[in-house]
Amino acid sequence: MDRFVGTGVALITPFDENLNIDKESLGRLVTHVIEGGVDFLVALGTTAETATLNAVERTEVVNIIADVNNGRLPLMVGIGGNDTNEVIREIQEAEYLKRCQGILSVTPYYNKPSQEGMYQHFKAIAELSPLPICLYNVPSRTGVSISAETVVRLEQEFLNIIALKEASGNFEQATDILKLKDSNFIALSGDDVITLPLMAMGFDGVISVAANVLPQKCSNLVNSIAKGDFSTAQKLHIDLSDLCKLLFEEGNPAGIKAALHAAGVIKHNTLRLPLVPVGEDLYRRLEVAIS
Repeated sequence: MDRFVGTGVALITPFDENLNIDKESLGRLVTHVIEGGVDFLVALGTTAETATLNAVERTEVVNIIADVNNGRLPLMVGIGGNDTNEVIREIQEAEYLKRCQGILSVTPYYNKPSQEGMYQHFKAIAELSPLPICLYNVPSRTGVSISAETVVRLEQEFLNIIALKEASGNFEQATDILKLKDSNFIALSGDDVITLPLMAMGFDGVISVAANVLPQKCSNLVNSIAKGDFSTAQKLHIDLSDLCKLLFEEGNPAGIKAALHAAGVIKHNTLRLPLVPVGEDLYRRLEVAIS
């Protein structure tokens, strides 16, 4: 089984001037992050504007990433939603899963299910998933937070639920997860700005937005923490702190797309509505932050 530990990168989906998938830019991005030393790739997450992609486009994105990756790194793909049956249908029908090693599945949004509802949702997915599952807790977007107790209940009952991307920013929640989980269950930070403290507590890595544009620096941070070199890690954490704030100042992925465009990794700084590009002032500050 591929281990999703260390530095994962939540890949964006580049669009051209007509808002079609920019295949060339996506391929260049995948090469950029792999050469920058990341440990695994994540396709079709929040940062990928997946909510605006249709089924044909989702397949195209995964296939481009898989082609360029060519088996070098583990590939996780986002499949989640607030209709359990629809999530199951997509997992059953998605041919591209044959090219992936894991599924990232977000807690159901908008419906605001109870803890039992979330348990039943992921139970239904786990019972038929052909791939290991990473749960994704991001209450700022979904309106609900899966509890540490529900996470542990799921990971203990289903061997294919192997990881959690924790993006609540709640250190009490993070501590409870570490206290209750099995030793082989993978805990990943879902927020760049708190990778250092979470890994210092015992988390196994991060699924990073910033690693799209500065993969080497983000990887060096994670590797330094893993080695216990906190002097280097502290310096890298501080060096990255301003960029991480700027990336989310006008929302994600608007910030990271602007940074990638400024860095010359993607050709067009375009997003699909309802998202819009960052303002000129923030774009200029991002240029400085990545220089």
